[in-house]
Amino acid sequence: MRPVAAPLAPSVGAAWTARFGLVWLGLWAAQLAPVQLLLPLQLADLDPAHKVRDFGLVNGLAGIAALVALPVFGALCDRTRSPFGRRRVWVAAGVVVYVGGLLLTGAADGVAGVAGGWLVAQLGMYAAMAGLTATIADQVPAEQRGAVSAAVYGPQALGIVVGLVLVTGLGEDAGYPALAVLLLLAALPWLLRARDTPAVARPQSLAAAVRATWAAPSRHPDYAWAFGGRLLVNLGNALGTTYLLYFLTDGLRVADPEGSLLVLTVVYLLATVAATWGGGLLSDRTGRRRVFVAGAAVLQALACAVLVAVPSWPSALVAGLLLGAGYGAYTSVDQALVTQVLPDARTVAGDLGVMNVAVVVPQALAPLLASLVIAELGGYDVLFALAGVVSVLGALSVARIRTVR
Repeated sequence: MRPVAAPLAPSVGAAWTARFGLVWLGLWAAQLAPVQLLLPLQLADLDPAHKVRDFGLVNGLAGIAALVALPVFGALCDRTRSPFGRRRVWVAAGVVVYVGGLLLTGAADGVAGVAGGWLVAQLGMYAAMAGLTATIADQVPAEQRGAVSAAVYGPQALGIVVGLVLVTGLGEDAGYPALAVLLLLAALPWLLRARDTPAVARPQSLAAAVRATWAAPSRHPDYAWAFGGRLLVNLGNALGTTYLLYFLTDGLRVADPEGSLLVLTVVYLLATVAATWGGGLLSDRTGRRRVFVAGAAVLQALACAVLVAVPSWPSALVAGLLLGAGYGAYTSVDQALVTQVLPDARTVAGDLGVMNVAVVVPQALAPLLASLVIAELGGYDVLFALAGVVSVLGALSVARIRTVR
């Protein structure tokens, strides 16, 4: 069956892009500040002897849920018909569930409660992602997708810093409620102004749509290579960043781990934002995607090599700069590339749901894998070496794509 083409989209303006970026800022802050700081501190307070294991299990549960939730939410999003649109209603519902999950996580007084609350929060994140990522394919012309995709991942590093500043400034107890308020405020401008485009056609059934999305990689090689590259590069980044607080505390033994984490995150932020916007705009102007994605993955691998060769605070700053530049350039261009290899315009959200698995699952499962590496296979040196190798494999996967330059 030949893919069904989407109608040509008109250009989007700066105000549209700003609102789109703002909602992503709220989502990333609400996800990454807990992963980087709140969850490690909370679990260390609840069970200090098993904090690494518990952190891996909490995130691993969310990653396993993503394998099912992301494709199903995407398929449901494609089929949704409501007065509020098929994309916006999923973003709104996701934000509400996310806020509830954050409050539940903050109120938990045991590891099981933390895991359950965080699972609810992540299901909200997955629902919002289903609507937002499909909007790019629906409403943004191909020649603007690098810049607009930068509005997805440019706010990622900024969201970490904003979230960490909120948490460190207000204290651990106020961290989750503060992130919930930030998420609501960031999402409102998008939710109040967003307008959906008409559907191309409705898939025949939910079951058929879910089967089609999971079968797409086997039928469309470039879609499969893009999925593999995205999975590996995101896994490499997650392995290199997830345990930074514990690395600074137990590996480098810096005097102020939380303050050092904030400094390192700011360095990462500056490099990421510059590379995200610069890479996205340059990719749009040249019409090339693959070379930016592959080169960015290699930069990530170099960052990991620096940490393995010279594990020190100055080398951590250099690695943060390289990792931020690599990941920033990668994420903006990769999102644009992915929207150009989707097999069927009728199942955009479902196909992107599978692609989003390659973003979310590495972030969720990396703590579990990393905890095993740290505890059983040689510590942080082995962890960073593994992160570099995985990133290089991601670059090789992207190089196999043929239908996108």
